[in-house]
Amino acid sequence: METILTIRKLNKRFNKYVHAVKDVSFEIHRGNVYGILGPNGSGKSTTLGIVLNVVNKTSGDFEWFGGKVATHDALKKVGAIIERPNFYPYMTAKENLELVCKIKGTSFEKVDEKLDLVGLLERKNDKFRTYSLGMKQRLAIASALLNDPEILILDEPTNGLDPQGIRQIRDIIKVIASQGTTILLASHLLDEVEKVCSHVVVLRKGEMLYQGTVHNMLDQNSFFELQASDLSQLKSVLSNHAEIDRLEEQDGKLLVYPKKEMAASELNAYLFQNNIVLEHLVKRKNSLEEQFLELTNNN
Repeated sequence: METILTIRKLNKRFNKYVHAVKDVSFEIHRGNVYGILGPNGSGKSTTLGIVLNVVNKTSGDFEWFGGKVATHDALKKVGAIIERPNFYPYMTAKENLELVCKIKGTSFEKVDEKLDLVGLLERKNDKFRTYSLGMKQRLAIASALLNDPEILILDEPTNGLDPQGIRQIRDIIKVIASQGTTILLASHLLDEVEKVCSHVVVLRKGEMLYQGTVHNMLDQNSFFELQASDLSQLKSVLSNHAEIDRLEEQDGKLLVYPKKEMAASELNAYLFQNNIVLEHLVKRKNSLEEQFLELTNNN
């Protein structure tokens, strides 16, 4: 799979007290949706600023497209929104995008296509000042897509939007990704990353705590919810299982946390052999929120 962006041991210090990015390393591969997840102040925006050449790194390295092209030329293949949408208020959406086309040296033919993609084609002749915040954000995405970039970078794309605006942006991201564009977005919203991203990098205070697929992150520490006629007997039998990490009682059920991945059939067979017939057995996964809290609380 082609590597679009490689980051190696990236560091950024703003002064001797603020170490915003600490030895961060990860890769972005073509065709995926990556989320950089972390609370405010975790180094997400600084990392994006460095790879977009708007923030100077302190040390470390990064390269676009396997280092085959210089950063300046590589960035021509990148679409990015890292600040609030900024267009001329008394110009229409169409006029604003045509101006961007002139700056980027792109054909005007792309304007209607991208406006349609973000659901603004019918409002293309309305002035930018009449747009809601969500519409302004969608116009910014259309603008970033005018040169058909190979990767789209978004910094907190749903920040400040109402629920409807958030859903519209997420739906647009999914459509863009389905068309083959690689996406890298920074967010502090767990729900956002869980719903639209295939891969995630978790940052806290500039340090990387996790990188990998969202699926694998959710698969870590899956657990079982069990119920039997004699809960104390169930608890006693499971306490002797070498692969069980811990047990918790909750609302008349027993939550069972294995030390490693375990099939429901394996657990059920073990209990049956020990003369316990379950009334209830559900294998559950931690939500991304639970996983994120566990990661950040343990570091």
